[in-house]
Amino acid sequence: MSNILYVTASIRSDTDSISRGLGQRIVDGLAAKSDASVTTRDLAANDLPYVSAERFGANLTAAADRTPEQAQLAAIADTLIAELQAAETIVIASPIYNFGAPATLKAWADLVARAGTTFHYTANGPEGLLKGKKAYLAIASGGTPVGSDVDFMSRWLTFFLGFLGITDVEIVAADGIMGLDGEAKIAAAQEAALKIAA
Repeated sequence: MSNILYVTASIRSDTDSISRGLGQRIVDGLAAKSDASVTTRDLAANDLPYVSAERFGANLTAAADRTPEQAQLAAIADTLIAELQAAETIVIASPIYNFGAPATLKAWADLVARAGTTFHYTANGPEGLLKGKKAYLAIASGGTPVGSDVDFMSRWLTFFLGFLGITDVEIVAADGIMGLDGEAKIAAAQEAALKIAA
């Protein structure tokens, strides 16, 4: 059975969040089509730690060589990385906050980017170790056009996933939803999300 990792980052509830609604439509469709299991990681609810010097050192220390303190510090990153490694498909639902990613999504990225585990360095530069996976980004934005010069979230996230080896990335966006045609843009994005698993 395949596995879908569903990562959400909105501070809004499931009923109020546009990005969560889009992401859930994608996940439900894919799961129904492939009978996949779903692992959900709600970044807003789990209060992920930010990387400190001690946590960074623990994450780069081989598991067998970690002190008990380092093992405790590295445990959350180990869990997040295992979720990412186990998934064939990743769905990330996120709003754009102030032109960029929510801090919790950046914290998640900092924890799953581990040299020697999710990427490694070669003579030709870094190479991602999570190849062969498909990612969907469900993005909502009040005013920032997705893909524009002022959208520093979707471009960063697409680049980051590619850095880990996940280069097959598809975006479903409801952007500019605070404008006069916001409802129409939400409806169009919802339809696009439903079509993914059709």
